Amino acid sequence: MNLSRLFILRPVATTLCMIAIVLSGIIAYRLLPVSALPQVDYPTIRVMTLYPGASPDVMTSAVTAPLERQFGQMPGLTQMASTSSGGASVLTLRFNLDMNMDVAEQQVQAAINAASNLLPNDLPAPPVYNKVNPADTPVLTLAITSKTMLLPKLNNLVDTRMAQKIAQISGVGMVSIAGGQRQAVRIKVNPEALAANGLNLSDVRSLVGASNVNQPKGNFDGPTRVSMLDANDQLKTPQEYAELILAYNNGAPLRLKDVAEIVDGAENERLAAWANENQAVLLNIQRQPGANVIEVVDRIKALLPSITDNL
Repeated sequence: MNLSRLFILRPVATTLCMIAIVLSGIIAYRLLPVSALPQVDYPTIRVMTLYPGASPDVMTSAVTAPLERQFGQMPGLTQMASTSSGGASVLTLRFNLDMNMDVAEQQVQAAINAASNLLPNDLPAPPVYNKVNPADTPVLTLAITSKTMLLPKLNNLVDTRMAQKIAQISGVGMVSIAGGQRQAVRIKVNPEALAANGLNLSDVRSLVGASNVNQPKGNFDGPTRVSMLDANDQLKTPQEYAELILAYNNGAPLRLKDVAEIVDGAENERLAAWANENQAVLLNIQRQPGANVIEVVDRIKALLPSITDNL
């Protein structure tokens, strides 16, 4: 039997069959997901530890190595990679594909708790971890530049105004900032002036640490009223740091501005990004799993004019 004979003898049925196939193809085309990589949810967790001022060797021996020993005992771990740099340690943990992500996060948290006694006591914050997917590359990268605003202030503006608005868009999974410099007060001490007054850098560090704390102040208990004391000890401007009293010489106060230059600068001056020839702050935008890339990018572009007007 010739297969084409059936379609030749029944032209109406053949026409209807072809129309049905074309309509099915049009409907299926509109439902196709747009993605450069297949939808594979890799159980991957990244652990980051910050230790400002530590060299890569210190980070390796004091932070990365203790964490690696604890993470290496977790069941289901297939791959572990670590990077130790100045002031930062990053460990990437990849588990089996059949590993439940909630179970993996519990194991990582338990390992961090077990390694806490082996880590330096003066860590500013404990190690933090977050779930990452190597297949989720940024769907859009925005470069923000300014000809009138310093980069630390621009970074603060992007972090508080732009990143939060974009993160609220449907389909956006994570918004991360790259190349931005966080605002900080930098104290440039003159060693000769310190030595002339019988002081050293440890005295300056102790003064700054003791003068920039935020602790409860207590309260006054009266017969009919209780008054809570509220005072902000946080120093935010160079002028506030400059007036700190470092010591007394013959009854006269020696202020920090007498032995150091206090300026408003960046937390890390060696961190930067460029858009063409202009220094910029980059916003890397990742989509949620399963979200259509083109629809997410279109929503972001539609919101950008209103964000720009608000700036």
